[in-house]
Amino acid sequence: MVSTDQITRLSEQMTFEPDGELPLAKPPVCTIASPKPAGVIYSAAAGNQRVKLLKTLLSSVCERDCYYCPFRSGRDFHRETLKPDELSAAFISMHRANAVEGLFLSSGIAAGGMKTQDRLIDAAELLRNKYQFRGYLHLKIMPGAERDQVLRAMQLADRISINLEAPNEIRLANLAPHKVFWDELLAPLRWAEEIRQSLPSHQGWSGYWPSLTTQFVVGAVGESDLELLSASKYLFNQLRLSRIYYSAFSPVLDTPLENHSPENPVRQLRLYQASFLLRDYGFDLEDFPFNTSGNLPLSDDPKRAWAQQNLIVQPLEVNRAERWQLLRVPGIGPKSADALINARRKGPIRQIEDLQRLGIAWQKAAPYILLEGRKPSYQPSLW
Repeated sequence: MVSTDQITRLSEQMTFEPDGELPLAKPPVCTIASPKPAGVIYSAAAGNQRVKLLKTLLSSVCERDCYYCPFRSGRDFHRETLKPDELSAAFISMHRANAVEGLFLSSGIAAGGMKTQDRLIDAAELLRNKYQFRGYLHLKIMPGAERDQVLRAMQLADRISINLEAPNEIRLANLAPHKVFWDELLAPLRWAEEIRQSLPSHQGWSGYWPSLTTQFVVGAVGESDLELLSASKYLFNQLRLSRIYYSAFSPVLDTPLENHSPENPVRQLRLYQASFLLRDYGFDLEDFPFNTSGNLPLSDDPKRAWAQQNLIVQPLEVNRAERWQLLRVPGIGPKSADALINARRKGPIRQIEDLQRLGIAWQKAAPYILLEGRKPSYQPSLW
């Protein structure tokens, strides 16, 4: 039987590694046998719905000494370790009590990345085979994992990920000096994409291959936004990552970077905005207003900044614009662009109300568009 506080402590420790999920209200500490949840529950996107996700570690023991990480070897804090059968039984108990719907499972590295990956895979196999769990599973890939382990993880999980942490090997050396950028971190993502390209999708979990994600630590070692977004462009275009997470650096006591200033969270927001423009809106690096240091301005979101430079003098006629042009307009996204194109087949878009009915944020779009050759009449927002 897992002790009263182990899952809770491991889950709470996991909050040091954000990966895009949104924390729900923190549940009370309790035993695994209790119908109440233990640990920290997150709301995570799984396909077209959101699930209650338990985000936890198999172990917070780690032999690596990454400069930013609370789990780094030699740091003095209480560590926890569960065996794969203990973790899987604990999770299933919570799942059957309707406390959680999915699992995000990671671990510190102990006895090497390959052995740690084996333990993660063992836990996933117990969940899928012994307990017949068919819900959402996000499985971490450990630095140093082998290709066959990546394949097995892809046969068990809905999503896999490995954190690159830095955009290149030079920055990584100042952040995690004993991680190898190309061979340990990037290689598993390349293998995963090669597997998706070369093997039939029915070999994946539930008949499809899992999505891929990664994470960067932002602001710890002087990397620029241009470096981060250049790496992101490669990951989106060449390896087809579904999402890239940007985690604003926050110093942790008793680590080499404990006296480093925390990163401005607005920078994290701007990187996310630019990332979505690269992934979904057809933007390229040349479209972003980088300053001389290679960073995005914090004062404005990058899409609006582009529109101010390119559309304020020559607004776009929405009744004739192509889809890629519509996606350059603030307030118009992929779904609303498609809705607009479908609507104008029935007749021209003439009024602000027409845009509003299509789900377009017309207040944002109005300064940059024409409706039948005319600037739309609107009241600019005070803010």
